[in-house]
Amino acid sequence: MVDVWLPYGKTDVCVRVPARNLLGSIVPVQKSSVSDFKVEIERALKEPIGTGRLSEIAKPESKIVILVDDVTCRNPNEFMILAVLSELSIAGVKDENVTIIFDCNLYNNSKNVKPEDYAAVLGADVLKRVKIVNHDAKAKDLVYVGTTSSYDNKVFLNPIFAEADIKILLSDVNMHYYAGYSGGRKSVMSGVCGVETMRHNSVMMLNSNAKAGVLNGNSVHEDLTEVARLAKVTFIVNIVTNSKGELVKAFAGDLEAAFLEAVKLVDEIYKVTVDRRADIIVVSAGGYPVDVTLSQAYMAIDNVLDVVKRGGVIVLVAECPKGHGNQVFYDWMTRLTDLKSTEKEIKRNFAMGGHKAYYLLKVLQNHPIILVSSLPDYYATNVFKLKTARAVNDALTEAFKLVGSASRVWTIPAGSYILPEYKAPEEAKT
Repeated sequence: MVDVWLPYGKTDVCVRVPARNLLGSIVPVQKSSVSDFKVEIERALKEPIGTGRLSEIAKPESKIVILVDDVTCRNPNEFMILAVLSELSIAGVKDENVTIIFDCNLYNNSKNVKPEDYAAVLGADVLKRVKIVNHDAKAKDLVYVGTTSSYDNKVFLNPIFAEADIKILLSDVNMHYYAGYSGGRKSVMSGVCGVETMRHNSVMMLNSNAKAGVLNGNSVHEDLTEVARLAKVTFIVNIVTNSKGELVKAFAGDLEAAFLEAVKLVDEIYKVTVDRRADIIVVSAGGYPVDVTLSQAYMAIDNVLDVVKRGGVIVLVAECPKGHGNQVFYDWMTRLTDLKSTEKEIKRNFAMGGHKAYYLLKVLQNHPIILVSSLPDYYATNVFKLKTARAVNDALTEAFKLVGSASRVWTIPAGSYILPEYKAPEEAKT
C-alpha cells in the first residue's frame, strides 16, 4: 500500500492505494518563493512590462481608482496597495485622490464587503489613507462605455471607475475553468461591470475553447480583453503564487503584456503533462479555503478531466463545511433535470452559479463522482447527483467496485490549482 495525504479543510486525510494500482501523484512544479514580499512588489512596479512606471504616468491632480479582490479571496492586498500608493506619491498624488473599489463578486453572492472586513482585507494603514467603496453590479447609475466588436457585449461600468484618470487592477493569476486564467483583464468584468455585461460574457462559456489554460480561440477571454480595453485600464499588478500560496513573482505594467507574462509562469508551475490516463482519479480540491463549499470545490473536477478515461471514476475530497455555497447552483440542480435544459437556461436566462450546474451535469454524463465531504447525503445525492462516502478509503473501495480491481489510479492533492494534461508518449517526445 502507498499512503497519499490529501488536504481536507484545514487538515489532511490519507488515502491508501495498492502499489500495483497507483500511477502516481500529480503535483505542481515546485517554485521557490521570494524572501521579501514587499521588495518583490516594489521591484515589479519599478520594472513595468509594456508601459512606463506609475510615477511617470500619473499627475498630481489625477483621480486614481484601485480595484481589488473582495474578502473571499486571499490576496495580500495591503502590501500591494501600500506599494502602489508609494509609487503614486512619487508623482505627487495625494491620498485623498485615491479610491479603492472592492470587486462585487456577484458570483459568490457577496456583493458588499462589510466595513468590519475592511481591515482584514486592506490593513489598518490603508483604511486611514484612502476612500473605500463597494461596487454594485445592479446599480442604476452605471456608465455605458461602448460595445465589444466581436461579441456585441454592451459594457456598463461603475461610474467612479469609468471617470477615473488612472485605473489600476490588483489580482492574482491562476487557472480559471472558462476564462482560461483569472487576473489581468478579468478583474474589470467581475469587479466593476454591470450584471447584464457579466451575464453576456458568461454565456460564452458554452464555447468549446472556453476552458482552463486556454486563451487562443477562447471567446470569454477575447470579450474580457475588449471590455477591459473599453474601460481604459491604465496599469495592473498581478501576482503568481506557488502551491503553498507563497509569492513566486509579481508582474506590473500593461493590461495585456504583464498579464501574459504572468500566464507563462502559471503554466510553468501548474500545467503538468502525463502519459497515462487513469481509471480512477482521487482529487482533493486543495483544502481550505477552496473546499469551503461544493461550488468552489467543483473546479478541481473540471481541471482533471483530461487525465481520466471516459467512464472513469472521480473521487472528490472536499470538506464543504458551508454546504453547496451558491443558491443558483442549488436551484438549477433541483429545477433542471438534464444537460439540454440547463444549456437552454444558460442561453435564455443566465445567472451566476448556474454554470456550475451545467458543468457538473456535463461531467456526470461520462463519469461517476464520489464525494468525500461533510455535506449531508440528501443534498449530495438527491440534489447534486453525486455518490458519497464518509472516508476517502471507502470512496476508493467503491470506485474499484465500479471500474474493476485492476484499475489504475492518479492522486491529485491540489486539484483546484493544477491542470494536468494528457499526451501520448510519442507526442510528449516531440
